[in-house]
Amino acid sequence: MRFYRLKDVKTPRYSGEYSAVRKWRLPGVTCPMCHATWGVDSDSWPCVDLAALPEAKELEEARLEPDYSKFERLRERVRLFAPEGALLRPGTPFGPLVGKAWGQFGELLMQNPWTLLMRREALERLRAEGLRGLQGGPTELRFRQKNAPELMELQLALHGRLHPDCLPPERQPPCVRCGRDAVRLPEVPILDAASLPADTDVFRLSDFTNVIVGSERFVETVHRLGYGEADFLELPLR
Repeated sequence: MRFYRLKDVKTPRYSGEYSAVRKWRLPGVTCPMCHATWGVDSDSWPCVDLAALPEAKELEEARLEPDYSKFERLRERVRLFAPEGALLRPGTPFGPLVGKAWGQFGELLMQNPWTLLMRREALERLRAEGLRGLQGGPTELRFRQKNAPELMELQLALHGRLHPDCLPPERQPPCVRCGRDAVRLPEVPILDAASLPADTDVFRLSDFTNVIVGSERFVETVHRLGYGEADFLELPLR
């Protein structure tokens, strides 16, 4: 089985764009152990609804939480609503994209490398083709034009990791308190073959969540159906 990194196309066929934010997100922090001030944006969970969380109001605006212990308590409250295996790092966003959209949209859209949108009918067709791991949640994007598309966002589980051979030999382990990993994505990522899922056709890497990976089945099906607006770069395995 081959695996491919999904990337946005350099010259889109369609003009569709959006400007949006998430409904909720964990605050950023300054870690008391490694002293880094940080937060992520790529660990998104669009199908997670935090409306019933008593502290949901605190998560509606991006902010820095000065009390790290309070962040940890808040994170554990959020964990009750999150999928099993979610990292829940500082800054992790939840819920649908809320904002404005304009232009014409194709079947797929990657406006940034870590967010994959699809028209509802395209998502349903890919599921009907037997592709696995395609969990989609509706966006809350407002259009001015008539006959606007219904755009869904894929919620991607974390699977797989990079092989140590493509990472710096002097790599320091992630911070044991906040989980921050200072290692950058290598120019030529190599996947650890033993870590890849056999039952999921599109997912995020568990150690580099800004990388979306599709299986050979996913890429072949997208090409056969003529869905554009995403490029595919084959990743070596080891």
